[in-house]
Amino acid sequence: MKVSLNKSEVKGKVIAPSSKSYTIRGLMCAALAKGESEIIQPLSSDDTEVAINVLSKVGVRIHQEEGLWRVNGGAFHKPDTDLFCGESAATLRFMTAICSLIPGKCRLTSAPSLSKRPIKPLLQALRQLGVDCSCQGELPPVIVGGGRLKGGVTELPGNISSQFVSALLFISPFAEEGMAIRLTTPLESKPYVLMTLECLRKFGIKVGPSKDLREFEVLKQTYKPAKYEVEGDWSSASYFLASGAVSGEVEVENLNPESLQGDRLLIDFLREMGALVEVNKNSVTVRKARLNAIRADLSDCIDLLPTMAVLAAVADGVSELTGIGRARLKESNRAAAVKEGLERMGIKVTEERNRLIVTGSEPKGAFIDSKGDHRIAMAFSILGSVAGGTVIDDAECVAKTYPGFWDELKSIGGEVKIDGK
Repeated sequence: MKVSLNKSEVKGKVIAPSSKSYTIRGLMCAALAKGESEIIQPLSSDDTEVAINVLSKVGVRIHQEEGLWRVNGGAFHKPDTDLFCGESAATLRFMTAICSLIPGKCRLTSAPSLSKRPIKPLLQALRQLGVDCSCQGELPPVIVGGGRLKGGVTELPGNISSQFVSALLFISPFAEEGMAIRLTTPLESKPYVLMTLECLRKFGIKVGPSKDLREFEVLKQTYKPAKYEVEGDWSSASYFLASGAVSGEVEVENLNPESLQGDRLLIDFLREMGALVEVNKNSVTVRKARLNAIRADLSDCIDLLPTMAVLAAVADGVSELTGIGRARLKESNRAAAVKEGLERMGIKVTEERNRLIVTGSEPKGAFIDSKGDHRIAMAFSILGSVAGGTVIDDAECVAKTYPGFWDELKSIGGEVKIDGK
């Protein structure tokens, strides 16, 4: 599917969809709790549907209603077929760990893009805990022989994926000897681990993290069913907040200003760049202003790289975006995809190992290859609305996290044309 964008002035109100990260974490905790839990205001998207399908194959019963999912967990069984995790890295990584609790062998597979993303460090950590697991080289598919989780001490790097740490935390209460998780390098994307710890608390699990989040001590415990309400997603909101800064005025509702989500940092970055930002109890309004270049460390909010790069593209001066190394291990190599897209639109970009340097200027319309990456497609809609004459290929990829994105952009004045219709 191709989407064409003409120069637009956006103005209006958008309701942020529920958080994908919190929805999947809530599902995992509910699956591990014996009895019925409720996930309130969950996100329905490609990634969350994949999580539901995988959990259903291992004995978790999930009844979906409008705005409410009832989850009956705590009774796993061996699946009859492979567990296909689609493009959901969180589902693959969390379920790899959870399969260590399921008697028998589980085989987890994934779609092409996710099949290129590393899983071996998680398997090495699980083996230290007595789990029988393997993969092909560094990558999926994964085979896990589960049943009894001995526990003990495990070590792994903290700078590859925070999802590895979260995966271990989900199963830690089941370890017969308790579990200690030690990170051999500083943890990046700390907010995602804090989100996991918050979710675990809602389901009755206590974790003893060190102050620097380099060590986690967990005693054997039991998950308790819970009513878990999912807050709005700051990652999805970022595209509309950025659109307000460059193309008009946008209010995004259903946002928690005190959220643990790392992408909440966008409002600080926008203010630093000179945008007009107003934060209310559950909404944020951003108005267009002349933007200035910024130096921003994205280590704890790596999903903001595409959004920040397109903001830098229209800002006065030279911006430096650091902490971008892990962006190469996402649905696409996001550092390269951002550079390619910006250069097609006439923006000067220098890519280094852990830094992107963007020189702001007036963008021109171009054909943008989204690489099938939802965040690239949504971010370049911002620049397309500024430049006009822009076509985004594989635009349907937004369904991974935000199925209604293109309709929402239209609703606030975005000049959007889908497939020539």
